[in-house]
Amino acid sequence: MSRQAILALAVLGGAILLAVLMVTLRPEPEEQERVEQEPLVETVAFERGTGPLEVRGSGTVQARETVTVGAEVSGRLVYVNPAFQEGRIVPRGATLFRVNPVDFQNQVRSARADVAAQDVAVLQAREEVEIARDELERFARRQATREVLQAGIDPDDYAARILPPTMLARQGFSGGESAAGEPAAAPSRLATREPQLRSAQAARERAAANLEAAQLTLSRTRISAPFSSLVREESAAVGTLVQPGQMLGTLVATDAFEVRVALTEDEAALIPSLLRPGGGRIPASVFFDYGGITYRWEAFVDRADPILDPETRTIDVFLQVPSPLQSGEPVDSDGPPGPPLLLGSFVDARMTGEASVPFARIPIRALRPGNQVWVVRDGRLRILPVRVIQRTDEVAYVTTPSLAVGGRIVTSNLRAPTDGMRVRLSSQQPRTATPADAEPPRGE
Repeated sequence: MSRQAILALAVLGGAILLAVLMVTLRPEPEEQERVEQEPLVETVAFERGTGPLEVRGSGTVQARETVTVGAEVSGRLVYVNPAFQEGRIVPRGATLFRVNPVDFQNQVRSARADVAAQDVAVLQAREEVEIARDELERFARRQATREVLQAGIDPDDYAARILPPTMLARQGFSGGESAAGEPAAAPSRLATREPQLRSAQAARERAAANLEAAQLTLSRTRISAPFSSLVREESAAVGTLVQPGQMLGTLVATDAFEVRVALTEDEAALIPSLLRPGGGRIPASVFFDYGGITYRWEAFVDRADPILDPETRTIDVFLQVPSPLQSGEPVDSDGPPGPPLLLGSFVDARMTGEASVPFARIPIRALRPGNQVWVVRDGRLRILPVRVIQRTDEVAYVTTPSLAVGGRIVTSNLRAPTDGMRVRLSSQQPRTATPADAEPPRGE
């Protein structure tokens, strides 16, 4: 055997001997208990209670009364109220604009002169009726005397018979009876002058009606505000030629604004008197964020639409906010004075509930898809279905009999949650595995 082969075998044998010694002399490994790596979850305590819930919603501030003002007569504008500008407030009864009234004043004077002339005509006709009545009475007395005289004349003395009584009766001049015993004909109605009086009175009424129409037209040259108003739109200027019906502005009543809030059927059920006629005034509040500060206005439920919205399946409730232009009350007492309630602003609304129901108040992030919540009880995860009574951007009010058992609501997410799985709270240390953890029980 060559020297190189012997050297190679020696090196190999030494390596094997060294490996054997290292394996033989190695220290025993320290035994450690196995740590169960359970999912770590974040939880919060939830509030449970029974009583009326505050119904919450949101909506847009809108006008309660809106009126469009325009010209009622044609003419040229000679006056426009300086306050009749978009965004300004005009008091009730204030003149907004005025059409040139000269032509209409002349019409009133002309109609008033016609009435005066007809008054004279009626007076004259009334006097003529009195005169005609007196003349007819005198004629009747004179005719009666003539009949007495005619009775003493010889019928054969035709010279003495100037006009026979029978002829007088036929001609209608006798106020008594004819010689044959027939009653005399009544005087003609025209002879009494009464039809002429009625004609004069009718002409006087026509003239009076024309005067009222002229005065009404003259009053329409002045357009005034029907109520204390906020000018929403305006398009009037001095010198503008306007026509009847031409729109010159839009006014919004400032005594009250409305907020339209959509409620679900479950939310509306918390206020039983909401759809009941004569259910009384339901208190409410409106909240508006302005400059990072929340302001509050008192309100009340004015009415509820009994027709369900076919698209959203919600009930529209209308809140009325009295005196909306007054400054709102800051929710934080140390806040500055607030602005008026702005038309078109998006606000939160809260209504006082009436029905007493059991509920739990949980963070909105703890509400899972399908209206479920995750509850940790005795280190295990419970998946519970709940009925959502009401929800906001921050919290949700739910109800289920299982929440009364207690536990903590899970707010963090899990990849594959299963009912009954063991979880670890964020404040707890990893747990040592035990034989009893082989299979978690199901159910609550």
